[in-house]
Amino acid sequence: MKNALALDIGGTKIYSAIINQNGEFLTRIERTSTPKQYEGLILTLKNIIHKAQDMVDLVAISTCGTVNNENTKILGSTGNIAKEYSETDFQSLSIKPVFLENDANCAAWAEYKMGASKGYKHSITLTLGTGVGGGIIVDGKLLKGKNGAAGEMHFKIRSDNHRKCSCGAWDCFEAYASGTGLKLTGEDISGNHNITTYDIIGGYKLCDVVMTMIYECWRSDILAGLIGLANIFDPEVIVLSGSMAEFLDTDYLTEALNDEIVTTPTRVVKAAAGNYSGMLGAALLAFEKL
Repeated sequence: MKNALALDIGGTKIYSAIINQNGEFLTRIERTSTPKQYEGLILTLKNIIHKAQDMVDLVAISTCGTVNNENTKILGSTGNIAKEYSETDFQSLSIKPVFLENDANCAAWAEYKMGASKGYKHSITLTLGTGVGGGIIVDGKLLKGKNGAAGEMHFKIRSDNHRKCSCGAWDCFEAYASGTGLKLTGEDISGNHNITTYDIIGGYKLCDVVMTMIYECWRSDILAGLIGLANIFDPEVIVLSGSMAEFLDTDYLTEALNDEIVTTPTRVVKAAAGNYSGMLGAALLAFEKL
């Protein structure tokens, strides 16, 4: 049985562990802070890989940013990691084959293979955190698009140029459905620019009128995005993962979604592949492709 050194590279932290073909974690998960400077980042990656590469058959990387269809190069990075990161020659980091895929795509694949969408050939996984990531499975295959950039959650849900998104455009789904979006919605409604997502969720749980209004507005924005996605892709299931997903009632969303869509009924469920689904999905994809 083959083993992979799996890494999950984000703007603030890097996780790593050895995973086998059954999706079992063979080592404890190591966490390393992501260096802000590119030279330090590359040195850190080399050190992590060098320590483990003699024990594995390949290296599987889940990463922020868009990855090409050959799973070798980053096409577009994110603003929270060194700007030179997209120029990295990942194969040069190891003597073993190196596989690369976007982190949201990896999470979607982990859910499809071992999590909440297992057994469903058509699914969408949304990662709701500081931003919003997306991975789409169509007929049992990861939807990548012509160059690898499919699944980005930057479609408009408003048209009045109300809120600028992290991508530089205005009024994207991510700008409203994310944790950042919840805070900004809270600022819009309450007028308090010091409000936090913790304030809003805590107040909603205590039935505070203003916090409930903010929460329900945020939930409505998420629902609007789900309706559009369901109408376009006709998924059997939509999986919600990430830190903000825990604050959503999937039964409510399922009922509200099916009341609105023109495609066949679907289900909204919570993720089940675990907090390290990025690494798991990267390893499982790499075993299939390499």
